[in-house]
Amino acid sequence: MDAADLRTLEEVGQMRHDLRLHVRPQARWTKQLRRSLTARAIVGSNTIEGYAASVDDVEALMAGEEPLHSSDSTRRELEGYQRAMTYIQSLSDAGDGFSYDLGLLNGLHFMIQEHHPDKRPGRFRQGPVYVTSPDDPAVAAYTGPDPESVPRLMDELAEWLNEGDLDCPVHVRASMAHLNLVKIHPWADGNGRMSRALSTLVFAREAAIPAEFSSIEEWLGRGQNTYAYYQVLEEVGGPEWSPERDTHPWIRFCLRAHHIQAQQAKRRVDLLSRAWTELSSAMEDAGLDERTVFALLPAFWNSRVRRTVYQQDAELSSQQAVRDIRELCRLGWLSPQGRARGRYYVAGPAMRPVLDAVQQSSKPYADPYR
Repeated sequence: MDAADLRTLEEVGQMRHDLRLHVRPQARWTKQLRRSLTARAIVGSNTIEGYAASVDDVEALMAGEEPLHSSDSTRRELEGYQRAMTYIQSLSDAGDGFSYDLGLLNGLHFMIQEHHPDKRPGRFRQGPVYVTSPDDPAVAAYTGPDPESVPRLMDELAEWLNEGDLDCPVHVRASMAHLNLVKIHPWADGNGRMSRALSTLVFAREAAIPAEFSSIEEWLGRGQNTYAYYQVLEEVGGPEWSPERDTHPWIRFCLRAHHIQAQQAKRRVDLLSRAWTELSSAMEDAGLDERTVFALLPAFWNSRVRRTVYQQDAELSSQQAVRDIRELCRLGWLSPQGRARGRYYVAGPAMRPVLDAVQQSSKPYADPYR
């Protein structure tokens, strides 16, 4: 790494330190923010693979609800990835007994690909594998190593994850784990999502801050970033398995993504902290319990409010949640949309003063390499 990389790492580290101070368990609004960040990571990673869905639908799935707009095939992809991400997040407190091994990696792959039994979920591929070019699907942009080499390479990767370069910054270790796994391409399908999930697992094991605040999957899933992602993987990886190639362009690409994602996380934390304060004050003036802010906060950031999700967030009975939502609609804080099982709520006219009071920055994010 050069001086610009080290400076970027230092700045990302400072932003993560600031986030750690503000994202406290006692801050009640962080539960919804963490769910939203996880949903955005799931959307980003699956969008790269062609399974597009809305953040609202993924949040509904996470709460055990049916998505409103995603197809059955997309829903199965999202459910699999969500299961894997939930397990990855839980491993942050697995303790010193945790270790990376092939059983863990194959198990995560099975969660993601279980609904594709023909693609051998949780088992290494038995034949060759090719990554097609985004410009021309008929062209093989990359050819993975021979299937006979895969078990040995995966053993080597697991050994490195447990013992190699432990003094290296976590952002670099996570990026290299991502790169090595996607280039070994050990499974018949699902390698991209598994590689991004492994990167998130490396952050989860660090346990300095919830892993969803460090994931770059949301950023990678955005149009031009996805194309740049494919380009740098092709540049660094070459046309076939070539572990001797220079990985600096990949590390720089990932550090830039982490820097921008950290800026975005800081803005969201600041915005939602101020929104909770403003909405809590407004609910007190209206004679409503502070718990109703759990229903208003998603509407504040333009997400759909579902009664069942509010019920879970505020830990209420069904009757209590119905009464709260009905009162918020009567007072103009929420506006109902749709009918029956498709009913959801958005911000009502009474939300406008809070939206105006808690302004979101429109300043462009700083590029650490420009």
